[in-house]
Amino acid sequence: MPAAPRLASFPAIRSALKFYQICSVITGVGLLLLCAEMILKYTPLRVELFLGGSGGFLWFAPVIDGAEGLVSTGDGFNLSLGILVAHGWFYVVYLFACFRVWSLMRWHFVRFLLLATGGVVPLASFFLEVRVARDVRRYLAEREAREASPTPLATEGTR
Repeated sequence: MPAAPRLASFPAIRSALKFYQICSVITGVGLLLLCAEMILKYTPLRVELFLGGSGGFLWFAPVIDGAEGLVSTGDGFNLSLGILVAHGWFYVVYLFACFRVWSLMRWHFVRFLLLATGGVVPLASFFLEVRVARDVRRYLAEREAREASPTPLATEGTR
């Protein structure tokens, strides 16, 4: 069993938890946008979202079959590709946030793997964020209360 977190690390744990919560929500939203983009592109709809270009401010351009797979026909900034890249890079930040909470709390490695799935399984990051925050806060509160209350041996010696 891993060692318990040190009391001196509690402020760092609270900070890491807040960072994890923010990263979890951003990663979850990015993953949902990525899923929507994939549905638009790889179903019979066959469109991608573009910003600017010949179609206007925000528009959908058809995707056609080409020699090397699907080819976009739009011009301007490809928001579908932007969502893909942004989610990929932010997933790295999310993994760092997971690692930080995991290492400070001194959990088993399996728990880190569970946290990491939050960025690849749609909606998982939202559920994990709530559960991790609840578990960490409860642990910190119980541990602080236990440390603040006098032990039975200490009270007997003061009588």
